[in-house]
Amino acid sequence: MVRAAALRPLNLVVLAIGLVFFVATLAWWVPPLTLATYAALVFLGARDPFLQSRVLDREEPAVQQPRDLSPERRARWLPRGETRERVDAALAEYRKVVAAVEASDDVTRAVLEDTIPRLQAAADRLVDVALEREKAAKTAGELRDKSASDAGPLDEDLRRLEARVREADADISATSGQFLDLRARVVRISIDRDNAQRVAALNASLDELNARLEALDDIASPTE
Repeated sequence: MVRAAALRPLNLVVLAIGLVFFVATLAWWVPPLTLATYAALVFLGARDPFLQSRVLDREEPAVQQPRDLSPERRARWLPRGETRERVDAALAEYRKVVAAVEASDDVTRAVLEDTIPRLQAAADRLVDVALEREKAAKTAGELRDKSASDAGPLDEDLRRLEARVREADADISATSGQFLDLRARVVRISIDRDNAQRVAALNASLDELNARLEALDDIASPTE
């Protein structure tokens, strides 16, 4: 993992920039700063779960086999309606981000090597959330009908479930805009590919998106 992190194109670009700057200026502080930055990037990269998955060739557990299908195909399992329309719109933006990366030059694609797995994970989790949202909405409808027939107050679990459904709706709708923003960032990186901060910010945004979608992944289960 350390060797793979040390040879990542983005990390090597940092070394190259430091070397060029040192040759141009002969500033004594450039080599230690460059090496410290490179070491930090290697340290963080060796703990990157996406890099670990690719390098170690980890197998997905049996319950994850549906992920062998593309998120677009899995989205067809959704019933026709507003949720499916929102998911289709988000996946259309996701495909545009992937296309923007793939249409970049070789150097930019190397710099963004970790972006595609993060994008794919976000698209898969988006579909997971939508599928769970539909199951939760169906369960909430059944509970509401039962409460109405019993002429009793709404169950606390039902209220929580409906709140989670609304939360999932908001996040699914927001994902399209986030993919659109990510596409703009990819274009900026392709123009200024030596800017390591932009690449780090892009991957951080994708990690945040994945974490938020993963938090909603089990939406149908009552929460504490």
